[in-house]
Amino acid sequence: MFSGSITALLTPFRDGRVDEGAFQNFVEWQIGEGTEALVPCGTTGESPTLSHDEDMRVTALCVEVAKGRVPVIAGTGSNSTDEAIQLTVHAKEAGADAALVVTPYYNKPTQEGLYQHYRAIHDAADFPILIYNIPGRCIVDMTVETMQRLAELPNIVGVKDATADLVRPALTKAAIGDDFAQLSGEDATIVPFLAQGGHGCISVTSNVAPRLCAELHAAWRRRDLDRVEEVNSRLMPLHKALFEESSPAPVKFAASLLGQCENELRLPMVSIRPETEAKVKTAMVHAGLLN
Repeated sequence: MFSGSITALLTPFRDGRVDEGAFQNFVEWQIGEGTEALVPCGTTGESPTLSHDEDMRVTALCVEVAKGRVPVIAGTGSNSTDEAIQLTVHAKEAGADAALVVTPYYNKPTQEGLYQHYRAIHDAADFPILIYNIPGRCIVDMTVETMQRLAELPNIVGVKDATADLVRPALTKAAIGDDFAQLSGEDATIVPFLAQGGHGCISVTSNVAPRLCAELHAAWRRRDLDRVEEVNSRLMPLHKALFEESSPAPVKFAASLLGQCENELRLPMVSIRPETEAKVKTAMVHAGLLN
């Protein structure tokens, strides 16, 4: 079961290239701060602009640093089923623990198309797979019924739910059971998501506040609701600020303020506006990350 505070890792760039040293240092820092699993090559990692070689290299670099201390869930999704199979098989060979596979974007498959896409990856890779359901970016929304069908396959083990629909985790639990890992993909919803049957969060915010995010989940597990409320209140302005513009531009700026990476993105992503920078800084001060 994947659970707790899981970071959707950013990918540092320097002069247009993946900054491998900064990335591995960042992974080590995340583990030291209490992050419970790592997701390289997701949306936050700017996977749409990584070449296949870069994508595979970043996954391998993450596995190399993690050394089994925390699980590595590699982003391997594509709107091409064959390409998703290729990336998922590579993640398995590189030593990752599971794959995070986003619903096919742009194609707009039917529910049957979604089922057959994931089934083909499942059958080809023989590797644990988390479904990534994010209608806001992919247009398609996998229904609970389709997810229930997929959960009958032995290696479909959970979902990253970025619908922000707080009824969904309860419905999914009722349909599939508590052994199906439900991970929020929306930082601001994490507390009610957990209350509705969720198990954790694949987080953008934990790129810059990994210790606080880990503390929130630890407090939830021991049912220290006063601490949950305290940490959640500190983090909420940051959750909001990091999505003032398209992610990962705000979080990359925030990470650069902590010295974790350069504030460098790949087109079509661009650096955030000065007024957004001010909001991010204010939220980081509120969270206690900056003076």
